[in-house]
Amino acid sequence: MKKITVSNSGLQVADGSRPNVANEALIEVSISGICNTDLEIVKGYAGFQGTLGHEFAGIVRESPEDKSWIGKRVLGEINVGCDQCELCMAGDSRHCPDRTVLGIHNRDGCHAEFTTLPARNLIEIPDTVSDERAVFAEPFAAAYGITEQVEIRPDTRVAVIGDGKLGILCAWALGIKTQHLFLFGKHQSKLELGQLGNAEGVLADDFERFSGYFDVVVEASGSESGFPMAVELVRSKGKIVLKSTFQGSPVWEAWKIVVNEISVVGSRCGRFQPIVELLGDKRFPFEKLITETVSLADGVEAMRLAGEKGVMKVLLRPESRD
Repeated sequence: MKKITVSNSGLQVADGSRPNVANEALIEVSISGICNTDLEIVKGYAGFQGTLGHEFAGIVRESPEDKSWIGKRVLGEINVGCDQCELCMAGDSRHCPDRTVLGIHNRDGCHAEFTTLPARNLIEIPDTVSDERAVFAEPFAAAYGITEQVEIRPDTRVAVIGDGKLGILCAWALGIKTQHLFLFGKHQSKLELGQLGNAEGVLADDFERFSGYFDVVVEASGSESGFPMAVELVRSKGKIVLKSTFQGSPVWEAWKIVVNEISVVGSRCGRFQPIVELLGDKRFPFEKLITETVSLADGVEAMRLAGEKGVMKVLLRPESRD
């Protein structure tokens, strides 16, 4: 099978055999999505080497643990825990100390013709949800997962920094919870797309008039400039939620965090189950976030395209699924 790998030799489309992991479901990947985290891993983030990718929709072809999954269209929770520790036993493997993470940490990913996950990580895709919408499950769950860590009420004043695909998904997800939501970005066309949820778009150059206004500020820009902007926008005793994963060392005025008693919250993965039905909700035009769908065989070029300015989501599709 073909797969996109990163190693000391660089990024390449490689040929290899189907993965064979004892007791795990074998999933034929129908479509996968290139994430900013994939691009940062190529630069050295997380030190990962292997097959990239953690956003996918596919069909289960083998399932030794539970044969009822065979033939079903599925998504997959990307964190695979030990299934033994206190966290895993409580049903949340996202911080299991021995976890592997699809395409990010000690587990080959889904930018391939086949991937594997334990049956307990699988979630069936509703018939009403296309593969092209289902592939947004992981980033949309990550956006909605903010509400697990920070209380968002209808009157909570929320700012999202960044009008890329993650920022827009955060705006759509948080707009379900609050009536006071602003999306800050640099591109009017992308801000308009974000406003299809419940957000008001604001050009980033105009952010200073909102200094100290927001109860919660979500940094989802994927750039170092987003951190100091978040500090400027949040009110005293407010909360900053960090969503960006990038290979860099941002500089910000830490004294403001201390003096203004600001809470800083890291937010990584969200649960898939709460958002599965939302994937079919026509309020959220996921298809408008797709810039291009590229053959898996052209994966290196697809990764280059995904890193260009202005590009939103690039999808990969194995040739046999064209």
